[in-house]
Amino acid sequence: MKARPQVSIALASYNGERYISEQLDSIMRQTRLPDELVISDDASVDATQEIIADFIRHAPFPVRVQANDERLGSTRNFEMAIRACRGEIIFLCDQDDVWYPEKIAVIEACFIDNPGVGIVFTDADAVDENLNPLGLRLWKAVRFSLRDQAQVAALDAFSVLLKRYIVTGATMAFRSTYRDLVLPFSEIWIHDAWIAMLIGATSDAAALPIPLIAYRQHNGNQIGIRRVKNRGITCAALYGPQVLRYEAALARLLECTDRFPKNAYNAHRLNEALTFLRVRAGLPQARWRRLPELLRELVLLNYHRYAYGWRSFRRDLLR
Repeated sequence: MKARPQVSIALASYNGERYISEQLDSIMRQTRLPDELVISDDASVDATQEIIADFIRHAPFPVRVQANDERLGSTRNFEMAIRACRGEIIFLCDQDDVWYPEKIAVIEACFIDNPGVGIVFTDADAVDENLNPLGLRLWKAVRFSLRDQAQVAALDAFSVLLKRYIVTGATMAFRSTYRDLVLPFSEIWIHDAWIAMLIGATSDAAALPIPLIAYRQHNGNQIGIRRVKNRGITCAALYGPQVLRYEAALARLLECTDRFPKNAYNAHRLNEALTFLRVRAGLPQARWRRLPELLRELVLLNYHRYAYGWRSFRRDLLR
């Protein structure tokens, strides 16, 4: 039999008294219980810490809590929780969702059956603040298409990640061997996108097309499901921040080449995508002046490798 890995859950909490009890209860109802739950509380001023303390008294697995003296923000709070995890597989956990009972077991089995997989993520059911279904799946909301899913299944997740953020942290787990690669988090990235990009560049990724959490949508979501409207925004404003993010990711990959040698080819691809983004960020305001540069990138197939082909070309021309 294949050895079962140790499983840690990294939960970041902050003023979560309204929802955190349901999340903790859902973890306790897992068919495969975690080997530990690590909670980093970001200086909550409500009853969150009291709720956690009460949960610890009857939790059937070890729970460790570290409380920040001052607010670090969601990204740094998750970093604190991840650093403290001792397991071989680390699950990220938001305080306001609800896990379905088979979540840990299904994802753990994927890691066991696929030794080359460094990160696993899944679909989710969107629900309202009272856990009523919204009739929407997460992957549909983030436009993770069947074509993109097939590409991930063909062990080419990085090609998809270079075009679009598709991984939501609340559905994610990764091998702790990649912790030194992703920590510390970049200040200009959302932590889950940063983790997915770096681990996706250095290992295989698995996308499981089944919802394993109820992904709660409410007014207090840091991210949640939202439509980003780019109409009226300039190319510089749209692509400039992405250039900075890709520069940070490339720098980290190059720093860690000695420990993660499989990233060399994908670091080259990321550099190509970065060069393409710089062109897009520097497009002139006058549309007619953009055409020669855009046609060049189209002929070089960069719009097909690192964007969505003719659709992205037209948008850049008409923006």
